[in-house]
Amino acid sequence: MDDPEQSGTHLAVVAESLYLANLLVAPGIAFAALLWLWHKHKASAPPLARQHLRQATFVSVIGGILIVCLSGVVVAFGGLTQPWTWVAVITYFVCVHGALVLFGMFGLAKAMAGQPWRYPLIGPRL
Repeated sequence: MDDPEQSGTHLAVVAESLYLANLLVAPGIAFAALLWLWHKHKASAPPLARQHLRQATFVSVIGGILIVCLSGVVVAFGGLTQPWTWVAVITYFVCVHGALVLFGMFGLAKAMAGQPWRYPLIGPRL
């Protein structure tokens, strides 16, 4: 059996776990840790770990932009006092955030299995 350190499985699992922690438990702190991990290992990590690090980091950035910017656009056009604005923002946030969490769980499962993973639609190419 392959050594998890050599194959990159351990680092891939850590990357995907930090991605999920950023969404669910410690936003910002887990993102900073993920960025630090990417910066430290982007050139030296085994291919599997590098791929998961790249995916998790890239999708964290794009996901944050999707959630913050598009919610801001809806609020800017709808105004803070309109009830439909808040219905749209909350619905959008729950749907996008839920999809990102679901994809993160798939990514973590793939990392634990030692397999590559590409986040649908917004993930960079493998």
